[in-house]
Amino acid sequence: MYHVVGGGIAGLAAAYSLQQRGHEVEILEGSGDLGGLAASYETAGDPIEKFYHHLSKSEQTIVGLADELGAGNRIEWRLGKNAYFVDGTAYPMDTPWEILAYPHMSLYDIFRLGMLTMEVDVRGGIPKFDTYEDMTDFEDVPIKQFLLEHTSRGVYDNFFEPLLDAKFGDRKEDVSAAWLLGRIKFRGERDLLRGEMLGYPEGGFDALLSPLVDAVGRDTVRTNTRVTDLGIEDGEVTTITAGSDGETTTEETDGVVVATMPNVLEELTGYACEIDFQGAVCAVVTMNEPLTDTYWLNVADDVPFGALIEHTNFVPPERYGGDHLLYVASYVQSDEEWLATADDDEIEDEWLDAIEGMYPEFGRENVEQFRLAKAPRAAPIYERGYLDMVVPYDLQEDVADGLYYAGMASEAQYPERSLDGGIVAGFEAAKLIDRKAD
Repeated sequence: MYHVVGGGIAGLAAAYSLQQRGHEVEILEGSGDLGGLAASYETAGDPIEKFYHHLSKSEQTIVGLADELGAGNRIEWRLGKNAYFVDGTAYPMDTPWEILAYPHMSLYDIFRLGMLTMEVDVRGGIPKFDTYEDMTDFEDVPIKQFLLEHTSRGVYDNFFEPLLDAKFGDRKEDVSAAWLLGRIKFRGERDLLRGEMLGYPEGGFDALLSPLVDAVGRDTVRTNTRVTDLGIEDGEVTTITAGSDGETTTEETDGVVVATMPNVLEELTGYACEIDFQGAVCAVVTMNEPLTDTYWLNVADDVPFGALIEHTNFVPPERYGGDHLLYVASYVQSDEEWLATADDDEIEDEWLDAIEGMYPEFGRENVEQFRLAKAPRAAPIYERGYLDMVVPYDLQEDVADGLYYAGMASEAQYPERSLDGGIVAGFEAAKLIDRKAD
């Protein structure tokens, strides 16, 4: 029997892959819910994720798994309209003519930004098409230095810096240029005349998660079960100890996949991951009318959040009983920040006040429900030298034989975290286990 610690997407993928390879598996999940950051709320119609999700065209592993589970036809590819809110105005940023009309950058700035997004290096006046092929070449280059050298001061000051402030806060100077290049590649599938096509399953991501749980077997999963210890003898993992409802049991194990944040790995084994993580605070606001006509609105103004993501400008409100659903999202870099210490009511008042300031026609009477989710470790900070800090899939040399890692600090979640990366990590761990078993 193999054991998987964590019932998020990576843990479920690891268990599924192990079963497909003929191994017996049990998943131990500390909370009462499966899916991790892909867990959902109920609505008047389809479920909605607590933290916003969509798919990019580059995410092929999750699409392949959905096909395998008979849910591939549920994935719909839709246009995700983007805009940039600056000085009280939302500027659409999807089509070439919309970007050209953006008043806060010169034509030269827009040209340099466009060349970078198409991965063309125009420094020196001669276009080069291979400069950005290997993003790890820029792993140790500060993102600000990179942008000033490869675009322009106007692009950095008026486009990227506000986004970096919202994403990484006071850690933005630590971020690697490789992260930015990876994000460009990750989100690079665009319709030049309309904008970016994004994927979302009919019925929400629960429409993919539920078939995966069913395939694994619900009797394979033990929720509200927290792993407290791993027994290691002669350099090999031999037992796993877990507690549920006040009772603790110790079982023999053939191997353990830790598919959680690396702090759990450290608590269980002493293996310390050097990657820093940031938290996320995300609200789903249920409204009786739309706020904007945009799906993803990056906000560069002085407000207490970084983005407004109006989900029902992407997926029709009819899927949610006619309600309009808005995500309000912000990252947290420190436990001492206001967002990390404020209670839910304080955050609700602050955020809705800020939305009213941005959109004076918006009123609290339009809000029917405000649900807040907090994740203390939602995403890595992709600082310089990140690849040297990732946790290996196989921890035989670092900790013990029979110990594997498939959590957020794995290489599959570089250069950007995603549900696809979680599935890849789970598959990679299962593949290594199967090789050793042979």
